[in-house]
Amino acid sequence: MIKKFIDKLLGKPAAAAGKTSPLGKRVEIPSDVHGIDPELLDERAVKVVKMLTDAGFEAYIVGGAVRDLLLGVRPKDFDVATNATPEQVKGLFRRAFIIGRRFRIVHVVYGRGREHEVIEVSTFRALPTESDAVEGNEKTSKRELEGKSHAVDASGRVLRDNVWGPQVEDAARRDFTVNAMYYDPQRRLVVDYHGGLADARAKLLRMIGDPEARYREDPVRIVRAVRFAAKLGFTLEPKTLAPVKQSIALLRNVPASRLFDEMIKLLQTGHSLASLVQLKKLGLVGQGAGGVFAVLDAMLTDGGDLPDGVRGKFVRQAFEDTDRRVQDGRGVSPSFMLACMLWHEVLDRWTKIRNGGEPPVPALAQAIDAVFDARIGDISGRGKLAADMREIWMMQTRFERRSGSGVFGLVEQPRYRAGFDFLRLRADAGEIDPALADWWEDFALGSDDDRQALLADARASQQRQPRAVRAPRAETADAADPADAADDADAGDAGESVSDAPAKKRRRRRRKPAGGGEGAAAE
Repeated sequence: MIKKFIDKLLGKPAAAAGKTSPLGKRVEIPSDVHGIDPELLDERAVKVVKMLTDAGFEAYIVGGAVRDLLLGVRPKDFDVATNATPEQVKGLFRRAFIIGRRFRIVHVVYGRGREHEVIEVSTFRALPTESDAVEGNEKTSKRELEGKSHAVDASGRVLRDNVWGPQVEDAARRDFTVNAMYYDPQRRLVVDYHGGLADARAKLLRMIGDPEARYREDPVRIVRAVRFAAKLGFTLEPKTLAPVKQSIALLRNVPASRLFDEMIKLLQTGHSLASLVQLKKLGLVGQGAGGVFAVLDAMLTDGGDLPDGVRGKFVRQAFEDTDRRVQDGRGVSPSFMLACMLWHEVLDRWTKIRNGGEPPVPALAQAIDAVFDARIGDISGRGKLAADMREIWMMQTRFERRSGSGVFGLVEQPRYRAGFDFLRLRADAGEIDPALADWWEDFALGSDDDRQALLADARASQQRQPRAVRAPRAETADAADPADAADDADAGDAGESVSDAPAKKRRRRRRKPAGGGEGAAAE
Protein backbone atom coordinates (compact mmCIF):
# COMPACT_ATOMS: atom_id res chain seq x y z
CA MET A 1 0.00 0.00 0.00
CA ILE A 2 1.59 3.26 1.12
CA LYS A 3 5.02 1.67 1.53
CA LYS A 4 4.98 0.66 -2.12
CA PHE A 5 4.01 4.21 -2.97
CA ILE A 6 6.82 5.63 -0.82
CA ASP A 7 9.33 3.20 -2.34
CA LYS A 8 8.27 4.35 -5.78
CA LEU A 9 8.79 8.00 -4.78
CA LEU A 10 12.23 7.36 -3.34
CA GLY A 11 13.36 4.70 -5.81
CA LYS A 12 13.96 2.15 -3.05
CA PRO A 13 13.59 -1.59 -3.43
CA ALA A 14 10.69 -3.02 -1.47
CA ALA A 15 12.96 -4.88 0.95
CA ALA A 16 14.64 -1.68 2.07
CA ALA A 17 11.45 0.04 3.11
CA GLY A 18 11.15 -1.53 6.54
CA LYS A 19 8.74 -4.01 8.05
CA THR A 20 6.23 -1.84 9.90
CA SER A 21 2.99 -0.81 8.24
CA PRO A 22 1.82 2.79 8.59
CA LEU A 23 -1.77 1.58 8.93
CA GLY A 24 -2.61 1.99 12.57
CA LYS A 25 -5.07 0.23 14.82
CA ARG A 26 -8.40 1.83 15.69
CA VAL A 27 -8.65 2.74 19.38
CA GLU A 28 -11.82 4.34 20.78
CA ILE A 29 -11.12 6.55 23.77
CA PRO A 30 -14.07 7.39 26.05
CA SER A 31 -14.73 10.83 27.55
CA ASP A 32 -13.52 9.90 31.05
CA VAL A 33 -10.08 9.21 29.53
CA HIS A 34 -9.69 11.97 26.91
CA GLY A 35 -11.40 14.63 29.07
CA ILE A 36 -12.62 16.90 26.24
CA ASP A 37 -14.87 19.66 27.55
CA PRO A 38 -18.10 19.78 25.44
CA GLU A 39 -18.33 23.52 26.19
CA LEU A 40 -15.33 24.07 23.90
CA LEU A 41 -17.17 22.64 20.90
CA ASP A 42 -18.55 24.76 18.07
CA GLU A 43 -22.29 24.23 17.75
CA ARG A 44 -22.20 24.65 13.96
CA ALA A 45 -19.51 21.99 13.57
CA VAL A 46 -21.61 19.65 15.73
CA LYS A 47 -24.61 20.48 13.54
CA VAL A 48 -22.67 19.51 10.39
CA VAL A 49 -21.66 16.20 11.96
CA LYS A 50 -25.25 15.49 13.01
CA MET A 51 -26.68 16.30 9.59
CA LEU A 52 -24.19 13.94 7.91
CA THR A 53 -24.79 11.09 10.36
CA ASP A 54 -28.58 11.56 10.14
CA ALA A 55 -28.18 11.10 6.38
CA GLY A 56 -26.46 7.74 6.98
CA PHE A 57 -22.81 8.80 6.65
CA GLU A 58 -19.89 8.65 9.07
CA ALA A 59 -18.73 12.05 10.28
CA TYR A 60 -16.26 13.33 12.86
CA ILE A 61 -14.56 16.53 13.97
CA VAL A 62 -10.99 15.99 12.87
CA GLY A 63 -7.39 17.15 12.90
CA GLY A 64 -6.10 20.23 14.71
CA ALA A 65 -9.46 20.89 16.37
CA VAL A 66 -9.30 17.52 18.15
CA ARG A 67 -5.69 18.15 19.15
CA ASP A 68 -6.58 21.54 20.65
CA LEU A 69 -9.63 20.15 22.43
CA LEU A 70 -7.46 17.50 24.06
CA LEU A 71 -5.12 20.27 25.23
CA GLY A 72 -8.04 22.20 26.72
CA VAL A 73 -7.83 24.97 24.12
CA ARG A 74 -10.83 26.30 22.18
CA PRO A 75 -9.95 25.67 18.50
CA LYS A 76 -9.93 28.59 16.11
CA ASP A 77 -11.32 26.44 13.27
CA PHE A 78 -13.33 23.25 13.19
CA ASP A 79 -12.93 20.75 10.34
CA VAL A 80 -15.11 17.70 9.70
CA ALA A 81 -14.17 14.43 7.94
CA THR A 82 -16.74 12.06 6.46
CA ASN A 83 -17.13 9.12 4.10
CA ALA A 84 -19.61 11.18 2.03
CA THR A 85 -18.22 12.42 -1.29
CA PRO A 86 -17.98 16.18 -1.91
CA GLU A 87 -21.06 16.04 -4.12
CA GLN A 88 -23.04 14.20 -1.42
CA VAL A 89 -21.96 16.73 1.22
CA LYS A 90 -22.90 19.66 -0.99
CA GLY A 91 -26.36 18.20 -1.54
CA LEU A 92 -27.14 18.20 2.18
CA PHE A 93 -26.51 21.88 2.94
CA ARG A 94 -28.13 25.05 1.66
CA ARG A 95 -24.88 27.03 1.46
CA ALA A 96 -22.09 24.62 0.57
CA PHE A 97 -19.36 25.01 -2.06
CA ILE A 98 -16.90 22.49 -3.48
CA ILE A 99 -13.46 24.07 -3.70
CA GLY A 100 -9.90 23.03 -4.49
CA ARG A 101 -8.19 20.91 -7.10
CA ARG A 102 -5.31 19.35 -5.23
CA PHE A 103 -7.72 18.34 -2.44
CA ARG A 104 -11.40 18.67 -3.25
CA ILE A 105 -13.25 19.72 -0.10
CA VAL A 106 -16.55 21.39 0.77
CA HIS A 107 -17.03 24.68 2.59
CA VAL A 108 -20.29 24.75 4.53
CA VAL A 109 -21.06 28.40 5.28
CA TYR A 110 -23.11 29.78 8.16
CA GLY A 111 -23.94 33.46 8.60
CA ARG A 112 -22.96 36.39 6.41
CA GLY A 113 -20.49 39.26 6.36
CA ARG A 114 -17.84 39.47 9.03
CA GLU A 115 -19.79 37.16 11.30
CA HIS A 116 -19.86 34.26 8.85
CA GLU A 117 -18.26 30.93 9.72
CA VAL A 118 -16.93 28.23 7.43
CA ILE A 119 -16.88 24.55 8.41
CA GLU A 120 -14.48 22.68 6.15
CA VAL A 121 -15.65 19.18 5.26
CA SER A 122 -13.25 16.68 3.67
CA THR A 123 -13.88 13.15 2.41
CA PHE A 124 -11.85 10.25 3.85
CA ARG A 125 -8.89 9.68 1.54
CA ALA A 126 -7.43 6.35 0.57
CA LEU A 127 -3.82 5.22 0.41
CA PRO A 128 -3.02 5.33 -3.31
CA THR A 129 -1.80 2.06 -4.78
CA GLU A 130 -0.42 3.88 -7.79
CA SER A 131 0.09 7.46 -8.95
CA ASP A 132 0.29 9.22 -12.28
CA ALA A 133 3.58 11.07 -12.69
CA VAL A 134 3.43 14.36 -14.58
CA GLU A 135 6.12 16.74 -15.73
CA GLY A 136 6.03 20.29 -14.41
CA ASN A 137 3.74 21.53 -11.66
CA GLU A 138 0.19 22.73 -10.95
CA LYS A 139 0.46 25.64 -13.37
CA THR A 140 2.47 24.10 -16.20
CA SER A 141 0.70 20.72 -16.28
CA LYS A 142 -2.97 21.69 -15.96
CA ARG A 143 -4.03 19.67 -19.00
CA GLU A 144 -2.15 16.58 -17.86
CA LEU A 145 -3.78 16.79 -14.43
CA GLU A 146 -7.33 16.98 -15.76
CA GLY A 147 -9.31 13.90 -14.78
CA LYS A 148 -6.54 12.43 -12.60
CA SER A 149 -7.42 11.40 -9.04
CA HIS A 150 -3.86 11.02 -7.78
CA ALA A 151 -0.79 12.54 -9.40
CA VAL A 152 2.76 13.50 -8.37
CA ASP A 153 5.47 15.64 -9.94
CA ALA A 154 9.03 14.57 -10.72
CA SER A 155 10.16 15.08 -7.10
CA GLY A 156 7.26 13.03 -5.71
CA ARG A 157 5.23 16.01 -4.50
CA VAL A 158 1.51 15.24 -4.59
CA LEU A 159 -0.37 17.42 -7.07
CA ARG A 160 -3.72 15.64 -6.82
CA ASP A 161 -5.08 13.55 -3.94
CA ASN A 162 -8.75 12.80 -4.50
CA VAL A 163 -8.98 9.05 -4.01
CA TRP A 164 -11.66 8.19 -1.45
CA GLY A 165 -11.28 5.38 1.09
CA PRO A 166 -11.95 4.18 4.65
CA GLN A 167 -11.14 6.11 7.82
CA VAL A 168 -8.16 3.92 8.71
CA GLU A 169 -6.44 4.91 5.46
CA ASP A 170 -7.47 8.55 5.84
CA ALA A 171 -5.68 8.60 9.20
CA ALA A 172 -2.52 7.19 7.62
CA ARG A 173 -2.61 9.92 4.93
CA ARG A 174 -2.47 12.69 7.55
CA ASP A 175 0.85 14.22 8.60
CA PHE A 176 1.43 14.09 12.36
CA THR A 177 -0.06 11.68 14.87
CA VAL A 178 -1.58 14.54 16.89
CA ASN A 179 -3.47 15.67 13.77
CA ALA A 180 -4.81 12.22 12.90
CA MET A 181 -7.49 11.86 15.57
CA TYR A 182 -11.27 11.97 15.11
CA TYR A 183 -13.90 13.12 17.61
CA ASP A 184 -17.52 11.97 17.60
CA PRO A 185 -19.38 14.76 19.47
CA GLN A 186 -22.56 12.70 19.75
CA ARG A 187 -20.97 9.67 21.41
CA ARG A 188 -18.13 11.78 22.89
CA LEU A 189 -15.51 9.32 21.59
CA VAL A 190 -12.01 10.05 20.30
CA VAL A 191 -10.85 7.66 17.59
CA ASP A 192 -7.06 7.33 17.54
CA TYR A 193 -5.08 5.15 15.11
CA HIS A 194 -1.48 6.24 15.73
CA GLY A 195 -1.03 7.07 19.40
CA GLY A 196 -1.90 10.73 18.90
CA LEU A 197 -3.35 11.16 22.39
CA ALA A 198 -0.13 9.95 24.03
CA ASP A 199 1.98 12.20 21.77
CA ALA A 200 -0.27 15.20 22.51
CA ARG A 201 0.18 14.70 26.23
CA ALA A 202 3.92 14.27 25.77
CA LYS A 203 4.00 17.40 23.56
CA LEU A 204 5.67 15.45 20.77
CA LEU A 205 5.36 15.90 17.00
CA ARG A 206 5.71 12.53 15.31
CA MET A 207 5.31 11.99 11.58
CA ILE A 208 3.10 9.11 10.44
CA GLY A 209 5.08 6.81 8.14
CA ASP A 210 8.55 7.52 6.74
CA PRO A 211 9.30 11.23 7.46
CA GLU A 212 11.61 11.65 4.47
CA ALA A 213 8.96 10.32 2.08
CA ARG A 214 6.20 12.37 3.71
CA TYR A 215 8.22 15.60 3.33
CA ARG A 216 8.84 14.70 -0.30
CA GLU A 217 5.13 14.07 -0.75
CA ASP A 218 4.32 17.55 0.63
CA PRO A 219 7.28 19.78 1.62
CA VAL A 220 4.94 22.26 3.33
CA ARG A 221 4.79 19.75 6.19
CA ILE A 222 8.17 21.18 7.21
CA VAL A 223 6.57 24.61 7.72
CA ARG A 224 3.61 23.04 9.52
CA ALA A 225 6.05 21.36 11.90
CA VAL A 226 7.54 24.78 12.69
CA ARG A 227 4.08 26.24 13.29
CA PHE A 228 2.97 23.49 15.66
CA ALA A 229 6.26 23.50 17.53
CA ALA A 230 6.04 27.27 18.08
CA LYS A 231 2.30 27.44 18.77
CA LEU A 232 2.01 24.41 21.03
CA GLY A 233 5.48 24.20 22.51
CA PHE A 234 5.91 20.72 21.02
CA THR A 235 9.23 19.04 20.24
CA LEU A 236 9.91 17.21 16.98
CA GLU A 237 10.51 13.51 17.53
CA PRO A 238 14.12 12.65 16.43
CA LYS A 239 13.14 10.62 13.34
CA THR A 240 10.73 13.38 12.29
CA LEU A 241 13.43 16.01 12.75
CA ALA A 242 16.31 14.17 11.08
CA PRO A 243 15.42 14.69 7.38
CA VAL A 244 14.19 18.28 7.70
CA LYS A 245 17.34 20.16 6.68
CA GLN A 246 18.04 17.96 3.67
CA SER A 247 14.39 18.37 2.59
CA ILE A 248 14.34 22.18 2.64
CA ALA A 249 15.33 22.36 -1.02
CA LEU A 250 12.03 20.65 -1.87
CA LEU A 251 10.17 23.79 -0.81
CA ARG A 252 11.39 25.52 -3.96
CA ASN A 253 8.98 23.36 -5.94
CA VAL A 254 5.99 24.50 -3.88
CA PRO A 255 3.87 27.25 -5.49
CA ALA A 256 4.91 30.64 -4.14
CA SER A 257 1.31 31.52 -3.27
CA ARG A 258 0.98 28.46 -1.02
CA LEU A 259 4.27 29.20 0.76
CA PHE A 260 3.18 32.81 1.20
CA ASP A 261 -0.09 31.68 2.83
CA GLU A 262 1.78 29.28 5.12
CA MET A 263 4.12 32.08 6.19
CA ILE A 264 1.15 34.28 7.11
CA LYS A 265 -0.40 31.42 9.15
CA LEU A 266 2.94 30.83 10.84
CA LEU A 267 3.26 34.43 11.98
CA GLN A 268 -0.36 34.78 13.13
CA THR A 269 -0.47 31.89 15.58
CA GLY A 270 0.10 34.22 18.52
CA HIS A 271 3.70 32.98 18.74
CA SER A 272 5.43 34.81 15.91
CA LEU A 273 8.75 35.38 17.69
CA ALA A 274 8.87 31.73 18.77
CA SER A 275 8.20 30.83 15.12
CA LEU A 276 11.24 32.84 14.03
CA VAL A 277 13.34 30.93 16.55
CA GLN A 278 12.08 27.60 15.17
CA LEU A 279 12.67 28.71 11.57
CA LYS A 280 16.27 29.55 12.38
CA LYS A 281 16.74 26.32 14.35
CA LEU A 282 15.62 24.23 11.37
CA GLY A 283 17.62 26.26 8.82
CA LEU A 284 14.60 27.78 7.04
CA VAL A 285 15.82 31.39 7.25
CA GLY A 286 19.23 32.98 6.86
CA GLN A 287 21.93 32.71 4.25
CA GLY A 288 21.74 28.94 3.87
CA ALA A 289 17.96 28.72 3.39
CA GLY A 290 18.02 29.43 -0.33
CA GLY A 291 15.36 32.14 -0.26
CA VAL A 292 12.46 29.98 0.90
CA PHE A 293 10.73 33.02 2.43
CA ALA A 294 11.69 36.16 0.54
CA VAL A 295 9.68 38.42 2.87
CA LEU A 296 11.49 37.09 5.93
CA ASP A 297 14.85 37.49 4.20
CA ALA A 298 14.05 41.21 3.82
CA MET A 299 13.84 41.79 7.55
CA LEU A 300 16.33 39.26 8.99
CA THR A 301 20.12 39.16 8.98
CA ASP A 302 22.08 36.55 7.03
CA GLY A 303 22.22 34.57 10.27
CA GLY A 304 18.41 34.48 10.51
CA ASP A 305 18.12 36.94 13.41
CA LEU A 306 16.35 40.25 13.82
CA PRO A 307 18.86 43.07 13.26
CA ASP A 308 20.20 45.18 16.08
CA GLY A 309 19.09 48.73 16.73
CA VAL A 310 15.94 50.51 15.64
CA ARG A 311 15.11 48.12 12.80
CA GLY A 312 15.09 45.03 14.94
CA LYS A 313 13.21 46.81 17.71
CA PHE A 314 10.55 47.99 15.25
CA VAL A 315 9.80 44.47 13.93
CA ARG A 316 9.99 42.89 17.37
CA GLN A 317 7.43 45.34 18.74
CA ALA A 318 5.17 44.72 15.74
CA PHE A 319 5.30 40.95 16.33
CA GLU A 320 4.75 41.31 20.07
CA ASP A 321 1.67 43.43 19.38
CA THR A 322 0.36 40.85 16.88
CA ASP A 323 0.90 38.04 19.40
CA ARG A 324 -0.97 39.95 22.11
CA ARG A 325 -3.91 40.58 19.80
CA VAL A 326 -4.15 36.91 18.83
CA GLN A 327 -3.93 35.78 22.45
CA ASP A 328 -6.64 38.30 23.43
CA GLY A 329 -8.92 36.95 20.71
CA ARG A 330 -8.76 40.17 18.67
CA GLY A 331 -8.39 40.29 14.91
CA VAL A 332 -5.01 40.80 13.24
CA SER A 333 -4.29 42.27 9.84
CA PRO A 334 -1.80 40.48 7.58
CA SER A 335 -1.36 43.69 5.58
CA PHE A 336 -0.21 45.61 8.69
CA MET A 337 2.17 42.84 9.72
CA LEU A 338 3.66 42.61 6.21
CA ALA A 339 3.96 46.40 6.04
CA CYS A 340 6.06 46.26 9.21
CA MET A 341 8.20 43.40 7.90
CA LEU A 342 9.05 45.13 4.60
CA TRP A 343 9.16 48.75 5.77
CA HIS A 344 12.90 49.10 6.13
CA GLU A 345 13.58 47.68 2.70
CA VAL A 346 11.08 50.20 1.35
CA LEU A 347 12.86 52.89 3.37
CA ASP A 348 16.28 51.93 1.98
CA ARG A 349 15.05 51.98 -1.61
CA TRP A 350 13.14 55.21 -1.02
CA THR A 351 16.25 56.94 0.32
CA LYS A 352 18.33 55.75 -2.64
CA ILE A 353 15.77 56.95 -5.21
CA ARG A 354 15.40 60.33 -3.48
CA ASN A 355 19.16 60.73 -3.41
CA GLY A 356 19.04 60.26 -7.18
CA GLY A 357 16.94 63.41 -7.48
CA GLU A 358 13.38 62.04 -7.50
CA PRO A 359 10.79 64.02 -5.47
CA PRO A 360 9.82 62.31 -2.19
CA VAL A 361 6.31 61.07 -2.96
CA PRO A 362 7.04 59.60 -6.45
CA ALA A 363 10.24 58.13 -5.00
CA LEU A 364 8.26 56.33 -2.30
CA ALA A 365 5.82 54.95 -4.88
CA GLN A 366 8.73 53.61 -6.95
CA ALA A 367 10.35 52.06 -3.87
CA ILE A 368 7.10 50.29 -2.96
CA ASP A 369 6.72 48.86 -6.47
CA ALA A 370 10.31 47.59 -6.41
CA VAL A 371 9.82 45.86 -3.04
CA PHE A 372 6.57 44.22 -4.18
CA ASP A 373 8.34 42.88 -7.27
CA ALA A 374 11.33 41.61 -5.30
CA ARG A 375 9.58 40.12 -2.27
CA ILE A 376 5.96 39.36 -3.10
CA GLY A 377 5.66 39.15 -6.88
CA ASP A 378 2.25 38.33 -8.31
CA ILE A 379 0.96 36.51 -5.22
CA SER A 380 -0.67 39.44 -3.52
CA GLY A 381 1.28 42.38 -4.92
CA ARG A 382 -1.60 43.60 -7.04
CA GLY A 383 -4.51 42.76 -4.74
CA LYS A 384 -6.19 44.21 -1.67
CA LEU A 385 -3.38 43.10 0.62
CA ALA A 386 -0.84 45.18 -1.27
CA ALA A 387 -3.26 48.10 -1.62
CA ASP A 388 -3.60 48.26 2.17
CA MET A 389 0.17 48.03 2.64
CA ARG A 390 0.75 50.79 0.10
CA GLU A 391 -1.78 53.07 1.83
CA ILE A 392 -0.12 52.55 5.23
CA TRP A 393 3.29 53.44 3.80
CA MET A 394 2.16 56.41 1.70
CA MET A 395 0.28 57.81 4.71
CA GLN A 396 3.59 58.22 6.55
CA THR A 397 4.54 61.15 4.28
CA ARG A 398 1.20 62.83 4.97
CA PHE A 399 1.72 62.69 8.72
CA GLU A 400 4.66 65.06 8.30
CA ARG A 401 2.36 67.80 6.95
CA ARG A 402 0.41 69.25 9.88
CA SER A 403 -1.28 72.19 8.18
CA GLY A 404 -4.17 72.98 5.88
CA SER A 405 -7.40 71.07 5.36
CA GLY A 406 -5.54 67.85 4.53
CA VAL A 407 -5.13 66.97 8.21
CA PHE A 408 -8.92 66.79 8.63
CA GLY A 409 -9.30 64.54 5.60
CA LEU A 410 -6.52 62.26 6.77
CA VAL A 411 -8.10 61.38 10.11
CA GLU A 412 -11.36 60.54 8.32
CA GLN A 413 -9.77 57.96 6.01
CA PRO A 414 -10.86 54.33 6.57
CA ARG A 415 -7.23 53.19 6.93
CA TYR A 416 -6.20 56.09 9.19
CA ARG A 417 -6.03 53.91 12.30
CA ALA A 418 -3.69 51.43 10.63
CA GLY A 419 -1.50 54.27 9.34
CA PHE A 420 -1.40 55.89 12.76
CA ASP A 421 -0.60 52.62 14.53
CA PHE A 422 2.31 52.23 12.11
CA LEU A 423 3.45 55.80 12.92
CA ARG A 424 3.20 55.11 16.65
CA LEU A 425 5.23 51.93 16.24
CA ARG A 426 7.95 53.90 14.45
CA ALA A 427 7.97 56.42 17.29
CA ASP A 428 8.11 53.77 20.00
CA ALA A 429 11.04 52.09 18.24
CA GLY A 430 12.97 55.36 18.13
CA GLU A 431 12.79 55.83 14.37
CA ILE A 432 11.00 59.20 14.56
CA ASP A 433 10.29 61.84 17.19
CA PRO A 434 7.46 60.59 19.46
CA ALA A 435 6.07 64.15 19.48
CA LEU A 436 4.77 63.62 15.94
CA ALA A 437 2.72 60.55 16.93
CA ASP A 438 1.51 62.35 20.08
CA TRP A 439 0.32 65.29 17.98
CA TRP A 440 -1.74 63.10 15.64
CA GLU A 441 -3.21 61.12 18.52
CA ASP A 442 -4.29 64.35 20.23
CA PHE A 443 -5.66 65.74 16.97
CA ALA A 444 -7.70 62.63 16.16
CA LEU A 445 -9.23 62.50 19.66
CA GLY A 446 -9.56 66.24 20.27
CA SER A 447 -12.52 68.60 20.06
CA ASP A 448 -12.77 71.30 17.38
CA ASP A 449 -11.12 73.82 19.72
CA ASP A 450 -8.38 71.33 20.60
CA ARG A 451 -7.69 70.75 16.91
CA GLN A 452 -7.42 74.45 16.12
CA ALA A 453 -4.99 74.90 19.01
CA LEU A 454 -2.88 71.99 17.79
CA LEU A 455 -2.77 73.42 14.27
CA ALA A 456 -1.69 76.78 15.67
CA ASP A 457 1.07 75.10 17.69
CA ALA A 458 2.24 73.22 14.59
CA ARG A 459 2.41 76.45 12.57
CA ALA A 460 4.35 78.16 15.34
CA SER A 461 6.72 75.22 15.58
CA GLN A 462 7.39 75.34 11.85
CA GLN A 463 8.10 79.08 12.00
CA ARG A 464 10.64 78.52 14.76
CA GLN A 465 12.59 75.97 12.71
CA PRO A 466 15.86 77.13 11.03
CA ARG A 467 15.43 78.01 7.40
CA ALA A 468 16.97 75.71 4.78
CA VAL A 469 18.68 77.17 1.72
CA ARG A 470 17.97 75.73 -1.72
CA ALA A 471 20.93 74.29 -3.58
CA PRO A 472 22.51 76.45 -6.32
CA ARG A 473 22.84 75.36 -9.92
CA ALA A 474 25.86 73.22 -10.65
CA GLU A 475 27.71 75.96 -12.59
CA THR A 476 27.53 78.40 -9.62
CA ALA A 477 28.04 75.92 -6.80
CA ASP A 478 31.71 76.73 -6.41
CA ALA A 479 30.90 80.36 -5.79
CA ALA A 480 28.37 79.65 -3.07
CA ASP A 481 29.08 80.46 0.54
CA PRO A 482 30.36 77.37 2.47
CA ALA A 483 27.75 77.89 5.17
CA ASP A 484 25.01 77.85 2.51
CA ALA A 485 26.40 74.60 1.14
CA ALA A 486 26.15 73.00 4.57
CA ASP A 487 22.54 74.15 4.85
CA ASP A 488 21.82 72.70 1.42
CA ALA A 489 23.14 69.29 2.49
CA ASP A 490 20.89 69.35 5.54
CA ALA A 491 17.89 70.30 3.42
CA GLY A 492 18.54 67.34 1.12
CA ASP A 493 18.55 64.99 4.08
CA ALA A 494 15.24 66.42 5.21
CA GLY A 495 13.61 65.70 1.87
CA GLU A 496 13.64 69.32 0.53
CA SER A 497 13.43 69.76 -3.21
CA VAL A 498 16.39 71.23 -5.07
CA SER A 499 15.97 74.29 -7.30
CA ASP A 500 17.66 74.93 -10.64
CA ALA A 501 17.61 78.71 -10.09
CA PRO A 502 20.95 80.59 -10.14
CA ALA A 503 22.55 81.25 -6.79
CA LYS A 504 21.75 84.97 -6.81
CA LYS A 505 18.02 84.19 -7.13
CA ARG A 506 17.86 81.49 -4.53
CA ARG A 507 14.80 81.58 -2.30
CA ARG A 508 14.81 80.34 1.25
CA ARG A 509 12.28 77.80 2.38
CA ARG A 510 11.03 76.71 5.78
CA ARG A 511 12.35 73.44 7.09
CA LYS A 512 10.08 70.55 7.87
CA PRO A 513 9.45 70.07 11.60
CA ALA A 514 11.94 67.87 13.38
CA GLY A 515 10.92 64.24 13.42
CA GLY A 516 12.20 62.41 10.39
CA GLY A 517 11.75 64.35 7.13
CA GLU A 518 9.42 62.96 4.49
CA GLY A 519 7.80 60.21 6.53
CA ALA A 520 10.85 58.62 8.08
CA ALA A 521 14.40 59.17 9.14
CA ALA A 522 17.01 56.70 8.07
CA GLU A 523 18.41 54.70 10.92
